[in-house]
Formats: sequence, structure tokens, C-alpha cells
Amino acid sequence: MIAIDLLRRLVQIPSPNPPGDTRAMADFVADEMRAIGCLVRQIAPSAKPEALNTIAMLGEGEPRIMLHAHIDTVPIAADEARNWHVDPYAAIVRDGALYGKGSVDDKAPLASMMLAMRQMARRDLRGSLVLVAAAEEEVGGQLGTKWLADEGHLPVCNFIIVGEQTANRVATAHKGVLRATVQVRGKSVHATNPDRGINAIVAMGKIIKSLEGYHRELSARRHPMVGCPTCNIGVISGGSTANAVPDSCAIQLDRRMIPREDPSQVRAELQAVLDSVDIAPASASLGDFVFSSWFESRLETELGQLFLDCVSRELGAHPGPIGYLPGSDAKHLMDLALGDMIIFGPGSYEVAHAANEHVLLTEYAATTSILCDFVARVL
Repeated sequence: MIAIDLLRRLVQIPSPNPPGDTRAMADFVADEMRAIGCLVRQIAPSAKPEALNTIAMLGEGEPRIMLHAHIDTVPIAADEARNWHVDPYAAIVRDGALYGKGSVDDKAPLASMMLAMRQMARRDLRGSLVLVAAAEEEVGGQLGTKWLADEGHLPVCNFIIVGEQTANRVATAHKGVLRATVQVRGKSVHATNPDRGINAIVAMGKIIKSLEGYHRELSARRHPMVGCPTCNIGVISGGSTANAVPDSCAIQLDRRMIPREDPSQVRAELQAVLDSVDIAPASASLGDFVFSSWFESRLETELGQLFLDCVSRELGAHPGPIGYLPGSDAKHLMDLALGDMIIFGPGSYEVAHAANEHVLLTEYAATTSILCDFVARVL
């Protein structure tokens, strides 16, 4: 019951992002970790002081194991709110599952990690165990884990476990993303004689067709864990009224990158697609780039193999490795991993960010058991 009560208390502390105020969550984690004897630090970037992070440590020296989970959640959208069959912050247990916003993303992994910390606090450690409860993951981690790493607040570790939804299999890769905007400029005139103008939407149509061809070509590239890169057109805007030729049109692209793809090369590929399309006398530009890295680990170390063994012993099934299709804060921690880093936790991302988010209590218990087994065998 201790494990269920802990998870319920975490879910009952709202931490939606936006706005991204994680102070109540960070304080709860800090209080729990101080109570078991951890050395605790709480830090936030000056650009967003309410995005509070908690770092707790047991022991000292190597091997050093990091347990990382994020403490923000996505907000509850208006349409989503109408579809919840329970109060999303009541943490109701029903039919073997705990329901609530953040229950699986990411408070169940966090609770399991806190329980592993509690177990190890009663023992003399041959190394150190670090818990990172990080803000800002749901909006990219720039003022959360990336800021913590860049500012030197996180230690280099021999093994890192990033808590996310993998159904308790071991994930060693996820895609990155390059977002960009294509802007087409034309000339506006009255629609009674449209040939005097330059229709930016028509020109954009040619570019869209070429980008669709580029997306199909990307299927020839394949990563064994996460599949193919993709190019999606997610937003289009242009024109102001039906009786005028539109002088501008813009689209927003989402180019998913597989591990080892170079973002500068991807930018060059997108520019080449634009350059290949004849839209004269209209003109096109590519800009507003936003890059979020991919992640990849090899599971080549003894600790990596030991973790796989812990999963096999608990589940009696093949532990992986697998790919994780959403992104995670693992991308911000790659420079801190002396050895392997994995993404691991209960449940599926398919029930996260949606009404009636939940975690199966059997999966949550298995996550806790695996983490406790692993840190005990290492430390």
C-alpha cells in the first residue's frame, strides 16, 4: 500500500505545463527524500523560477547511477476534460489501475524511483544513487534537464535510467525532430482578374507535392529501433478572402530524425526540395528552425546487460532493447553518460496526454521491483 499511496499523492499535486509551475511537486519530492537521509538540492533557472527541480543523492563515488523522471505534465485540454470518467487529480484506483493526469507520464516512473531510493537509504552503498525530478520536459526540457546539464548541476554517471512509458521494456533510442517554416511570397490583386497577380497558395501547392515525394523517399532510410525518418506538413495558412489573390502562404514542417542524422544535412535536404520546385515568379524561403535531438545508446556495458537481466528475471519475457517513439529528456543527458543510458517505465505513451490516463498497478509494481533489484545488485 505504501507504493500506491505514494503514487496517489504525486498525482494529486497538479503540475500542468503550461504554465509549468512545479514547485509543489519538487517540494514534495524533496521532503520525501530528505526524510530518508538524502542530500537534497532544489534549483530553478532565473528565467523561470517556478520551474523548480529537485536533485537527491545517496552515497558517494562510483559507480554512480542516475534515476531521472520529469515532474511536469501536459495540461488538460477542454475537449479532454469532458471525456474523463473520474476527477483527473483524485488518483482513483479502479479495476487494477490508478487513474489521473500524469499517472503514467511521468509520475509512476518517478514513484518507482523514489521507492528505490527509499530501499537503498537503509543500506551502505558501494557508490552513489542520484534522483533527478526535472521540470519542463513536456515543453522540450530547455529550462529543465538541458539547463541542469548545461549549468553543471548534474553529475556524470555510469548508468542513467530515464523514466518514460515503455511497458517495462528497455528502450535505447528515440527520434529527434527539426521543425521549420516554409514561406511563399506572391502578389495580391482583385480576384476578378487573378492572372495579374501571383498566387502564393498555388505556388505552395507545388512545394507541398514535392515535400510529399521527399517524405516517401525517406522510407528507404531505416533505424533498427525507431524505423524511418518522416516529413509531415502540420499547419498551413494563407490568404485573407476568396475574392483576392493571396500574396503569402506558410506551412510548418515536422521532420522526424532517426539517430545519427545530422540536423545541418536535414536542413540542406529541405532547402534542396524547395530549390527543385519552379514557382517563379513567386519566391520561397525556409526558416524558423527548431531542433530537438535524437537519442541512442548501445547497451554494451556490464551495467546495461545487468539491467536487461533484471527485467528478464521480473517479467520472464524478452526485455528488449526497443525504440521509444516519443521524445524524452534522454537527449539532454547524452554527454553525462559514461556508459549506457536507457528509457524505461510502466505503461504506454498511447494513454498519456489523453483523457482517462492511467497506469496498471501490476506494471507499476514490476517497474519498482526491477529498479530496486538493479540498484541493489549494483550498489
